[in-house]
Amino acid sequence: MVTLRSAPPSPSADASSDAEGLSLSLPVEGMTCASCVGSVERALGRTPGVTEASVNLATERATVRVRPGTEAGALVDAVEATGYHVRTEERDLGIRGMTCAACATRVERALRQIPGVLDATVNLATERAHVVLIAGAVSTPTLAEAVAEAGYEALRLDEADDPADAERAAREAERLRLRRRVLIAAALTAPLFLLEMVPMLVPPLHHWLAATVPIQALRAVAFVLATAVQFGPGRPFYRHGLAAVRHGSPDMNTLVALGTSAAYGYSVVATFLPSLLPAGTAHVYFEAGAAVITLVLLGKYFEALAKGRTSEAVRRLLDLQAKTARVLRDGHEVEVPIEAVALDDRVRVRPGERIPVDGVVETGASFVDESMVTGEPVPVEKGEGDEVVGGTVNGTGSFVFRASRVGADTVLAQIVRLVGEAQASRPPIQALADRVVAVFVPVVLVVAALTFGLWLGFGPEPALPFALAAAVAVLIIACPCAMGLATPTSVMVGTGKAAELGVLFRKGEALQTLREVSVVAFDKTGTLTMGRPTLTDLTVMTGFDRDAVLGLVASVEAASEHPIARAIVESAGSEGLPTHTVDGFEAVPGRGAVGVVAGRSVAVGSGRFLRERGVDPAPLLAEAERLAAEGKTPLFAALDGRLAAVLAVSDPVKEEAAAVVGSLHARGIRVAMITGDNRTTAAAVARRLGIDDVLAEVLPGEKAEAVRRLQHAGGSRPVRVAFVGDGINDAPALATADVGIAIGTGTDVAVEAADVVLMAGHLGGIPRALAVSRATLRNVKQNLFWAFAYNAALIPVAAGALYPAFGLLLSPVLAAAAMGLSSVFVLTNALRLRRFEPETAAAGPLA
Repeated sequence: MVTLRSAPPSPSADASSDAEGLSLSLPVEGMTCASCVGSVERALGRTPGVTEASVNLATERATVRVRPGTEAGALVDAVEATGYHVRTEERDLGIRGMTCAACATRVERALRQIPGVLDATVNLATERAHVVLIAGAVSTPTLAEAVAEAGYEALRLDEADDPADAERAAREAERLRLRRRVLIAAALTAPLFLLEMVPMLVPPLHHWLAATVPIQALRAVAFVLATAVQFGPGRPFYRHGLAAVRHGSPDMNTLVALGTSAAYGYSVVATFLPSLLPAGTAHVYFEAGAAVITLVLLGKYFEALAKGRTSEAVRRLLDLQAKTARVLRDGHEVEVPIEAVALDDRVRVRPGERIPVDGVVETGASFVDESMVTGEPVPVEKGEGDEVVGGTVNGTGSFVFRASRVGADTVLAQIVRLVGEAQASRPPIQALADRVVAVFVPVVLVVAALTFGLWLGFGPEPALPFALAAAVAVLIIACPCAMGLATPTSVMVGTGKAAELGVLFRKGEALQTLREVSVVAFDKTGTLTMGRPTLTDLTVMTGFDRDAVLGLVASVEAASEHPIARAIVESAGSEGLPTHTVDGFEAVPGRGAVGVVAGRSVAVGSGRFLRERGVDPAPLLAEAERLAAEGKTPLFAALDGRLAAVLAVSDPVKEEAAAVVGSLHARGIRVAMITGDNRTTAAAVARRLGIDDVLAEVLPGEKAEAVRRLQHAGGSRPVRVAFVGDGINDAPALATADVGIAIGTGTDVAVEAADVVLMAGHLGGIPRALAVSRATLRNVKQNLFWAFAYNAALIPVAAGALYPAFGLLLSPVLAAAAMGLSSVFVLTNALRLRRFEPETAAAGPLA
């Protein structure tokens, strides 16, 4: 839910406020009459906080006046509850200047407080914000303004010609800025460090320097150098840190600014007003503050380098896109930029060239390397009528194809979009880090204050310098950068690696959930089988002619799109039997079809289907059971209300199916099959593949319920279930399962409903997806363990816990180095996933 505030909105936004409250305009879809208007007005009027609601049917907008503090999401819920729809939209922003998870949380909070924004998520690793808002309620400048007010910079990706290029350019600019700041800081800190530390290490030099140059002069030089570092390269820490404090959520910048300011300020007093300090405590720490800033900047620079590599998978996919295309226009071959290729353009592809856009081959033939899309290393033969995918590589042949998808509609563009969405989403494990980070920095500030007080009260003399050093070390070492990066960096690299292997994770959540599944349920037809059944048997009752029965049944099935229907029609065609026009055709999904052909009533389907129409299939039941025991699918046919025949259709099992089932068993996962086939046929297929559980005779509309039964099979302990399917009728089950896995060669509806897509359509992608999921979650846990353990172990050390026993007190300079290393460690660990290779033994040629 979003809480509206009464702060003045941007003039560009539809929302406005005055002394009487806040006004918001909602676009409402689905209203057709005054009754609809009344329903929406009453629903909005009953919503707590709404003082006035009016709906305009002509403009299809509801204008609502609310009191400050009213939840905007409640307005949307109220409209949706009446059966109408509030149109929403989504926008992406690039966010610059974030350094830790607290920054991401603050940007989210700032965006969510804008009237009209329903939700906002910020990914620290990708440096992107994804905003869901009421359509037209908020302009992009308003969003950018809120981000700027929070202390960060927003990059308007939606309005860039190429968001990926814009983001890449901004990331590169940020890296160069950081490098410049590091070089300047290092150049100023090096002489400062030499001036302060070398004489301490070389006593003769110290004595010579003390006798030659007045100590006040040395301190003045150190002051100048330290001031240049503190307010030059270190200035952004103040800017972001103060903005964070203004919003009540101090972050890493606050800690660095506070810690280095304490060291710098104390040194300034010791240099110019030493009489203000207790006797014997007028030491300077100019070199410590400058070194901390330099090392923190160096750590952020390494972090920026590593972040750039985490998104290499998507960048490599984008680089696969051809820049130009050879289009045939007016009988001539013209080379044009890929952006100029239009639908239905005829495009020529020469040997060795990349295919520029998606299309269908018209003339010519070749072998095409589609490994960038499917992970399948063997080139695929393409001829007339075959589809080709933009970005894949042509072999030695040449062909001309007609463009069927261009621009953002191509398969490659959709892959990049899906991977980007998955990388921007958060798996549930991120919630743990978010909860800790939300309270972490305030707790650190308290710990630093307690450390200072304890050292000042109970530390050895001179207590003040000890207290200052320990408190600064706590502030510096406790920056929560590693916590914020632990999960998103691993998800980015993991989803990118999966895409390279032909597995698309559409949601980051699926990456975690897939690892937890204990049951994988398969649809049968088209998933475990080839989806190309053939008619193998036809037994007719006495008094019926075989060819006549087959011709009439084929005539009815010709009106159906079911694979079994196509098998019967193809068989009749191969025997030269003609099909006739069917009247009164009716198909009952999962059961059968009826129609009238040449004046005769024809019904074909399961035994249950015929019984429902008063036809007893008993005379042919024994034959049907025999066929089913062989793994075939039997169907009964009735003519004019009399049982006429039993037919059997067999769908070959996919070559890799048994190996994939074995691979899942080896991972401790049970395998189930959900099918509309009769129990005998299903059991025969299950025996052949080694499947544990069979849910047979399940109608298409009941598949989702079958998935629920599997989910609740564990009693009080829910079972995580993944469902694998390819057809339109699998969509509800894909959406119901904890993880829906769609065969990429299946229907668009199934792919849209799924969480994971196997681009090659090969079942070997399932163990491969499981392997990537487990490797990524293992990597996330390693990162989180490191991030938490690092802080848990080193904050007490920085506070001086080792001093009473060993006399060890951590220098703030070493604390800064440790803080930088913690982030670099997390990023480096995440990047190891790029080298991950799944096991190949049991998953067939794709895994």
